[in-house]
Formats: sequence, structure tokens, C-alpha cells
Amino acid sequence: MTATYRQPGIVFTDRRFTVPLDHDDPAGETIELFAREAVASDRVGQNLPWLVYLQGGPGFGANRFVGKGAWFGRALKEYRVLLLDQRGTGHSTPANRQTLPLRGGPAAQADYLARFRADSIVRDCEAIRAQVTGGAPWTVLGQSFGGFCATTYLSLAPEGLAGALITGGLPSLDAHADDVYRAAYPRIERKVAAHYARYPQDVERARRVADHLLTHEVTLPNGYRLTVEAFQSLGIVLGGGEGSHRLHYVLEHAFVRTPHGPALSDAFQEEVQGLLSFASHPLYALVHEATYGQDERPTAWSAERVRAEFPQFDAAKSLAGDEPLLFTGESIHPWLFDCDPSLRPLRETAELLAARTDWQPLYDPARLAANEVPVAAAVYHDDMYVDTAHSLETARAIRGLRTWVTDEFEHDGVRAGGPRVLNRLLALARDEV
Repeated sequence: MTATYRQPGIVFTDRRFTVPLDHDDPAGETIELFAREAVASDRVGQNLPWLVYLQGGPGFGANRFVGKGAWFGRALKEYRVLLLDQRGTGHSTPANRQTLPLRGGPAAQADYLARFRADSIVRDCEAIRAQVTGGAPWTVLGQSFGGFCATTYLSLAPEGLAGALITGGLPSLDAHADDVYRAAYPRIERKVAAHYARYPQDVERARRVADHLLTHEVTLPNGYRLTVEAFQSLGIVLGGGEGSHRLHYVLEHAFVRTPHGPALSDAFQEEVQGLLSFASHPLYALVHEATYGQDERPTAWSAERVRAEFPQFDAAKSLAGDEPLLFTGESIHPWLFDCDPSLRPLRETAELLAARTDWQPLYDPARLAANEVPVAAAVYHDDMYVDTAHSLETARAIRGLRTWVTDEFEHDGVRAGGPRVLNRLLALARDEV
């Protein structure tokens, strides 16, 4: 059943598709995909090319737009847009602490989740493309992890693509997760230093919160256990264009006076639990490091192991001296599955995924070197989430790919820059600049 409805200037149609859980077993178990088709209301009857949007993550459903904000309005000027909830996200068959026990125990859950990487997402797209376009190739717009998926698409099924537009999402073709995080921690440290340079008062504020957490057990209203390491992970916001300001406003009301002395304020706790909880996107925590698995080496909690190589991130050591507390960024750690109530039941499942040794390659260097699909990529100069050097190395490895390297935007440039970013990528892909 489809549902069609309107917002000013836009007609939306909700669409559902059935695809194999394992595309190597097309007659086996199936799952459902949800996607929202969008077309400008004055172009409903026109034969328009298709653009499919792949959201960042992994683990996030597609944007729920109200109006023509960000890149969306520009896209609607010439495309029908398909906002796809990748498998396990949004309205597609969900994968979370409530549903995964239907699979059985942790081993069965881990086997199931191993099919939720970019290769399966690409094969989902190919499975539904004929139903959507009548078989015509479409253009893919991949943000962040969606760009990883677009690179896999170019490797596995380039015949399905009329073009590929990538924003902040050119992955290394061969880096192990350890390589990714060894490059990431220095970038994160630079972002934290830039934050403290902008808001020097936050140095003492962050140290005060960390000191409180080292000496008090704090449980947030949603049941999240706020440890000092969890507090440090608020640094994930620093990769966005408004992230530094957002972190500052969180810190400035951290404490309130009570009859029993200073305590973390309700307002602070409420905002922090919203920023830290994985309840709405558990796949981000469960399969994040698996997105880097491409051989027989386990990821083995890579971010946690590599963090030990950067002792400046140790909160207790920072507080014992006079060093600023360092926040961390986009990294998943085993203690998250103790802190977050939405992840606790999945701890053993996560352990099994971290130990897995049968990952298959996600990218085909030979095919990418012979690429004929028009491709353009925005590479952000000091992207906190995706290493710029890795992205540029990959850009050189994909035949015909044109890059726009910019420090005008952070990782969320496709949202912040909206039409300008999409215009630039389209012009590059079409060889107009």
C-alpha cells in the first residue's frame, strides 16, 4: 500500500519494498525497505531522472524534510528524489534491542547484522531500482557513510548509476579500522583545541564536569550511566559546522546549586542524554567498526585499542595535571554497551561482531580504476569524521572522479551549504567547471 500526501510545493509518496535479507540467497528470508518518493508539485506528471539519497551513519534513516531545506529543494528542481531508509533504519525492518531477540541469541543476531553493511545496501538499491525507475540508471547522493555506500556502488554495480555525488564520504579503499583511528585521534585533538581557543572558559567547565564524574556515580534520567569517558564522547558534535557552539551551550549550564552542594543540572542531563543515547540509531554502535572490515582481521574494538596509543585522552591524567580535558569524536567503545540502556542487551552481540574474521571486500580497486560513471566529491579540508588524506587518495584511485576540496564547510556541508554544495557537485560531475 502506498500513501501520497503534500507539503507546500512537494508531493510525497511512501513506498515499501521486499528484498532478500541475504542477496546470495534470493529465495530465502526477506526484509522490508521503506523509501519516501518526493517530486515538486509542478512537475508531478513529468518524466524526470531519479536521485536516490543515502544517509550518513550507519544507522540513520533518511532525512524527514519539512519543506525544501538544505540540498533537497535544489534536487527537486530536476529530479524525482527517493529518500531511502537503509536496511535496519527508519521504517525499514528495524534492528534494535527490541527486535533483535526475535533472531535468537547473540550469535544469530551477529550473523544477521553482518548483512547490514554497504554491500547489502547497494544490492538493496539494485533490487528496487527496476521498480522505481523502470530499469533506468539513477544518480546517487551519498552523505558521509552514504558516500561509502556510493563508492561500493561504483565497485559492485556501476551499471545502475547515471552519476554519483559524494559529500564528506570518500573512504579509504584498504585501510583497516586501526589505520582509520590512528588518523582520527589527532584530528579530534585539533578540533578540541580549536573549540577551547574559541571558548577558553570551557577548559575549566569541562575539567569540573570530568572531576565530578570521576568522584560521583551519575545516571541520567533515561538510565544512561554518565561516566567521564561517556562525557568525553560529547566531542562527536565538534565535527559539525555548529558543533563547537552547541558544546559550549551544553557546558555553560552544567552545574546548579542544591541544598546538598553543586550537582549536574537537570537541563544539562536532559541535553546530554539526547546527544549520547543510541536508542534511535543502535546500528551506528553495532556495525560502525564493521564498515571498515574487509579481510580476515577482526576490528576488535579498534577505537578503544588505538585510543591507548594517545594517552593525552586519559581524563584522569589530564585532571592530575593542568592539561585541558580532551573530548573524543566518532568512535565506538565497549563501555558504551554498559552505559547506554538501549545497547546493554546487545553487548554480547557487539563482542561477536568485533571478533568476526570473515569480512568481504567492499571496494574493487580495479573496477574503480576503470570507472566510467560521472563522479564528483566534496572533500572537507579538515573533516573530523573522514580523513582528508584517505579521501584524496581514494579520489585519485577512481577514474574520472572530480573533487571539490573546501574549508568553507564542516562534515555537514551538504546540510549547511545546501543548494550551493549540490550545484557545485552537479557542475563537476557534468564537467561544467
